[in-house]
Amino acid sequence: MDKKEHKHRILILGASGFLGNAIYKELCSYFKTFGTYNTSNIQLEKNNHFFQYNIEEDDVYEILEIVKPTIIISALRGDFSKQVIVHQHLAEYVFSKKVKLIFLSSANVFDAYSKYPSYEQDKTLSNSIYGHFKIKIENMLLRLPKNQVAILRLPMVFGAKSPRIQEILQLVKDKEPIEVFPNLIMNVTTDNKLTQQIHYIINRNKSGIFHLGSSDLVHHDDFFKDIITTLGIKNALYKQVYTTNDDRYLAVLPKYNLLPKNLQLISQEILTELEI
Repeated sequence: MDKKEHKHRILILGASGFLGNAIYKELCSYFKTFGTYNTSNIQLEKNNHFFQYNIEEDDVYEILEIVKPTIIISALRGDFSKQVIVHQHLAEYVFSKKVKLIFLSSANVFDAYSKYPSYEQDKTLSNSIYGHFKIKIENMLLRLPKNQVAILRLPMVFGAKSPRIQEILQLVKDKEPIEVFPNLIMNVTTDNKLTQQIHYIINRNKSGIFHLGSSDLVHHDDFFKDIITTLGIKNALYKQVYTTNDDRYLAVLPKYNLLPKNLQLISQEILTELEI
């Protein structure tokens, strides 16, 4: 084990969510890792590395003062306007304490551009409320010193326990149709790969903007049908949703901040992970 790994104190905001929890599990054996949770999870309450935190009511400063993190990972979900305020506080803290913030952003910061995949230095522009809110936080963080921020733009994240897979299984069980978008071209990732990438970014003290999607692109409908086949599901129902007549892209591809080969992935790996 790398000795310097232990130096870090990591605080994961949103550690009870799907991604936050996956990140916690990846990092907690190597670093002093703390997390916040919003749901009343008895298991976590017994663990003094977890703090209950409600963005509607609680002040993030109190937790920051207790944990004194050297790295903050934001995987928060919840009310957008409250999140903006929390990130303003985080930005002030990061700046004053010279610590680092890793922010989980989204491919949706580009959802107004549909003709091409998007690269790290492309201008962000969104038509969705979600994309707008992520852009607002990104812009706030990009004013901080470069070496103190890593912005990770994620495509759709899959994994055996991911909300997307759970939703598919539930729809099939309820005999409800699964929405697929035949015109949407995207890239994808898994929680496993993402957590390894974050571990690498921490170890190598990387900063900047990272596009953490598969190196290949897939059609939404094809990929979802491949997932259904891989899960061994027969006779699933589909509802085809056409938002435009033309193909539209929502894909984040890296051009400048390339990770080592073993940390890149192709969409097929996701299907392999899901194989029964």
